[in-house]
Amino acid sequence: MEYKHNKDIVFVARTLRKNMTKEERHLWYDFLREYPVKFLRQKPIGNYVVDFYCAQANLVIELDGSQHYDAEGLRKDKERTDFLESYGIKVLRITNLEMHKNFRGVCEYIDNLVQQSLRQPIG
Repeated sequence: MEYKHNKDIVFVARTLRKNMTKEERHLWYDFLREYPVKFLRQKPIGNYVVDFYCAQANLVIELDGSQHYDAEGLRKDKERTDFLESYGIKVLRITNLEMHKNFRGVCEYIDNLVQQSLRQPIG
């Protein structure tokens, strides 16, 4: 299923790419940028800009800071996740705390998810 590209948020995505969080920069420059399967950062999908997107593995990675854990943040995250999953996209949420405490484990988990996804038949 193809999602609709939203030109209205391209500027937002570009701005977010220029102003990545410390955790996003760490994951991008120390793992995803050179990963053998292509990831895009700050990718517009529908009305959302996701942190990282891998089309080949149909995977979105979202890094969540403390603002994601109040009632409003949880509601918005569920809405975003439901939207993405309606297009068959798997959403992986990683806390900033996990990025700090277990970066290697985070990278291994992402790699396992990508490899598992690539082995699954399409359709």
